[in-house]
Amino acid sequence: MKLRVQNDRSDSRTALKLRESSTVMQSNPSEQRVHAANGLSLNLQAELLTGAPVTTAAASSTDSNEVRVSMTGGSGESNGGASSRRSRVSSHSHAHSHSHGHSRAQLHSNSEPEFDPPDSDVDSGETSASLTELRCLFRWIQKSLPFLVVLCAKLVTQHAWGLAVGAGLLTTFLYVNKNIQTQVFLQDRHSKLQCIWLLVFLISSTLLLYYTFLSETLYQSLIFFSPTIEPLGFWEVLWAVGITNFIIKFLFMGIKCLILLVPSSLVTYRTQGRWLMLTEELGQVHQAIAPVPLWFRYLVTYQESDGVPGLTLGVLLALLYLILKLLRLYNQWTSLLKTVRIFLAGEHTGSAATRAQCSEAGDVCPICQGEYREPRVLICQHVFCDECIALWFNREKSCPLCRTVITDKVYKWRDGATSPHLQIY
Repeated sequence: MKLRVQNDRSDSRTALKLRESSTVMQSNPSEQRVHAANGLSLNLQAELLTGAPVTTAAASSTDSNEVRVSMTGGSGESNGGASSRRSRVSSHSHAHSHSHGHSRAQLHSNSEPEFDPPDSDVDSGETSASLTELRCLFRWIQKSLPFLVVLCAKLVTQHAWGLAVGAGLLTTFLYVNKNIQTQVFLQDRHSKLQCIWLLVFLISSTLLLYYTFLSETLYQSLIFFSPTIEPLGFWEVLWAVGITNFIIKFLFMGIKCLILLVPSSLVTYRTQGRWLMLTEELGQVHQAIAPVPLWFRYLVTYQESDGVPGLTLGVLLALLYLILKLLRLYNQWTSLLKTVRIFLAGEHTGSAATRAQCSEAGDVCPICQGEYREPRVLICQHVFCDECIALWFNREKSCPLCRTVITDKVYKWRDGATSPHLQIY
């Protein structure tokens, strides 16, 4: 009996080792442990039932990853019992394999990264692209900065004289324009001596400039002729047009100084404003026409090597330029006609105020804080001096107190200002 128990134990150990060695090929360690336990329990049950040693064989299937255990019982064991035990082992293995495959698939699905759908926002893509382009441009400028500095220095040295003349003309214009506006604002208190000084300064600056460039005959541009500049390139035309534009401004600013020198007893402030407005409109028309001969000559000029095609192209470009210029002159002519109608007809804002209206308003003008001089009452029933309210409407359209819109148009240039716009074409 003791020997039989020892034999049974040795047989069970041998079967267990065979079972473990056969399940090493399994891909999942947990699955190996499950199959080994199942095989051990079946062997023990067979031994207890039959009371005889059993022989076990383990085989691994590559397709289903399951272990099939075949047991051969001792005497007295039927084939039906072995078949039923084999079917139970097979069903258990199938169930375990299915559950393991399901858990592995679930683990794989959980471990997969979740990808958000691509952002379809086009604006964000365009913004990033534009930022990239700006960075590239900035890097290019940063790399090219030394060369740009050298190039600018060369251009400045080549055109130092022309740049100095341009800076002087601009400074003169700003100085005189500011002083004329100040004198107009002072009305009766403006300085006659200051106006004379401005007039002399403008005349001397113009004569000095034309004397310096006497060989180029720049003064011919004032009377719509082309100066004798050789060779007539693009930069030469641009320089001559700029100088002529400033000189025309100086000419009409001198006329404004003469208007300011007229005694106030002969010209009222309102009449003075109309003269200043008309002078500025005429000056702008003159500035628009003066560059035409220069640009026309530049566009028509061609080299002999260009032949007939060069001449044809030059004529076509000159005609196109003339058409564009005529369209612009038409707009300026319309504005000039409106100004002439205002100048001839005269215009008063509001109506004459009665003594009772002035008394109700306090007998003090809200603008000049003095007694009323030719008081005018607006549609909003506010009373002002005629000259004070005329000065106000040179810049504004509404009442100074209640901001009620009084007029549809601002009558600019009545304050003596000159347009800084350059008519380069």
